[in-house]
Amino acid sequence: NGMPYRVYGGLRFFERMEIKHALAYLRLAANADDDGAFLRVVNFPARGVGARTLEQLQDAAKAAGTSLCKAAAGLSGKSGAAVAAFVRLVESLKAETRGLRLPEAVEVMLERSGLVAHYKSERDGADRVENLNELVNAAAAFVSEEEEHDLPAFLAHAALESGENQAAEGADALQLMTVHSAKGLEFAAVFITGLEEGLFPHEQSVLEDDGLEEERRLMYVAITRARARLYLSFAQTRMLHGQTRYNVASRFLDELPVGAVKRLTPRMGREKLNEAAWAPAPTKTHGAKAPGHGFRIGQSVLHPKFGQGVIVNAEGSGADARLQINFGKQGMKWLALEYAKLTAA
Repeated sequence: NGMPYRVYGGLRFFERMEIKHALAYLRLAANADDDGAFLRVVNFPARGVGARTLEQLQDAAKAAGTSLCKAAAGLSGKSGAAVAAFVRLVESLKAETRGLRLPEAVEVMLERSGLVAHYKSERDGADRVENLNELVNAAAAFVSEEEEHDLPAFLAHAALESGENQAAEGADALQLMTVHSAKGLEFAAVFITGLEEGLFPHEQSVLEDDGLEEERRLMYVAITRARARLYLSFAQTRMLHGQTRYNVASRFLDELPVGAVKRLTPRMGREKLNEAAWAPAPTKTHGAKAPGHGFRIGQSVLHPKFGQGVIVNAEGSGADARLQINFGKQGMKWLALEYAKLTAA
């Protein structure tokens, strides 16, 4: 949005290897004659296409004055069959994504290309899978923000974003970094975002020995980077994996000294162990009151039996009104509003 920034330590999103691979598949779905994209992923994930085969393919394409994809038909033998199978994959991707909304097309490509399965099989592939899922969110955000939101427009946007569009070294700009990258640094003002159960602390931390304590130590590191002002925030809703997630605030917010925090928005509580609610984005205007009662989607409520939860959906009105609520550890529940005895948290 025009604010100067620099990413400190680490690659920008569209420069990451797994994202470049994914974009190459999308480029081929948009234009099978894109030789750069073809060379990048013809053997990724591995499908038995070696350097010698690619050399022969490039020679054939040059001699015929055509693209690598079109020249593939002239190859023979086992390696030629592997290239032919890849060309068929590209053709099927183009057919399967035609007519889909952009986020859905990206999701189909990630699965059909084998990228998600490949990184899931790697010991340290979880972060790369998360980044691939984030590409779906990037596509959804692009659709909501841009008038022209087809695949070629998104690819053009990605090409611009992967370029050097950060603020110059030494310029007055927002510094973006992970908590790990911030160790040893201090700033006059610090913004810690994403303070939601399942994000910070990460959902995997509760499954690992000392995982939660390590997340708590990271929170301490983040807080102590601020010399003068510290801003803490969480999102009541967040788009993840192409779906709207209704969040419960991080337990770390509850652990802060009561008198040390000035809350700028109504407090939203949490369950000690929150199982995030996943649901399609509601058709109603987000935050609007449902007919016949004052509760709204995304609001935190209390139930005498199930405890605290977050409203994720609503239907009906009057005596027929029902609310779907994520009660974290207690799971998702549909409750008749007339009998639920709900109160605002």
